Amino acid sequence: MKVFVTGATGFVGWHLVEALISRGDEVRCLVRPASAALLATSRCEVSLGDLTDFASLQRGMDGIEAVYHCAADYRLYVDDPVAMYAANVEGTRNILRAAAEAGVRRVVYTSTVGALGLNPDASPADEQTPVSLSDMIGHYKRSKFLAERVAEEWALKGLPLVIVNPSTPVGERDIKPTATGRMILDFLKGKIPVYVDTGLNLVDVRDVAAGHILALERGRVGEKYILGNRDMSLKAILDTLSRIAGLPSPRVRVPHWLPLAVAAADTALARVRGGKPRFELDAVRLSRKKMFFDPGKAVRELGLPQTPVEEALGRAVAWFRQQGYVVGRAA
Repeated sequence: MKVFVTGATGFVGWHLVEALISRGDEVRCLVRPASAALLATSRCEVSLGDLTDFASLQRGMDGIEAVYHCAADYRLYVDDPVAMYAANVEGTRNILRAAAEAGVRRVVYTSTVGALGLNPDASPADEQTPVSLSDMIGHYKRSKFLAERVAEEWALKGLPLVIVNPSTPVGERDIKPTATGRMILDFLKGKIPVYVDTGLNLVDVRDVAAGHILALERGRVGEKYILGNRDMSLKAILDTLSRIAGLPSPRVRVPHWLPLAVAAADTALARVRGGKPRFELDAVRLSRKKMFFDPGKAVRELGLPQTPVEEALGRAVAWFRQQGYVVGRAA
């Protein structure tokens, strides 16, 4: 099958491209000129362009049968959010319009569990949990929430589209890295002396890539699927990393107001001095809620793999060490 992938230089996108190539698909990747070198060793075809350049999307989709739209501006701190909304919301609108005009057989849109609702009692939420724009914390989540509404609108217009909502992918080759990758790195570097009472749903990034392909093959048009696996408290994640890496896990739990105050001060200083804060305020605000989700629908309907998250965390630790992200005892 001839497929078009956006976001191929990202964490999930790269793994998806590798999985598609391994199964014999012909893969064409939308890449901005400045990022083309990141795919120099890939066996995919590079199509230069940008989500905001509609003509480049039309060129890229010529002869394409299916589209995976994984690209997103993923930053929890932004001075000016205009570019983020242009990429995440209007870029999604452009991609789906181009796909409709190209007459593709199927589109898989990559959203996030961050655009879904949460249960007040911290029980696992699912695709039907009530949610509104007012529930979204920060511009990234708001932009992805709005982008998901765009995807739903195109599905109602007749575009054969399926939405996937990955939870928190972990694994090797988290180059940038993601927020979770930074957490793993901070642990390896001994920069997490304390923890707060929060939690995440972790999933192997390879399973997320597989989930995209399964969504294209088996997903119901207009439906959304949580690509997740295991709910874990932050303490449980750190304890698991401790066993994998042979490093001590923090024992002191602090109240949420403490990191919130530190992040607020750090963000204020960053705005005055310029640059990015070390402690992102939106990330700390997000940690006040447990991001627990039920991937049962994707497991039942798609056959989503459920690789033990310990394996994915182990590969992440090994990759960061091998690539020189950590030095000294942590390596």
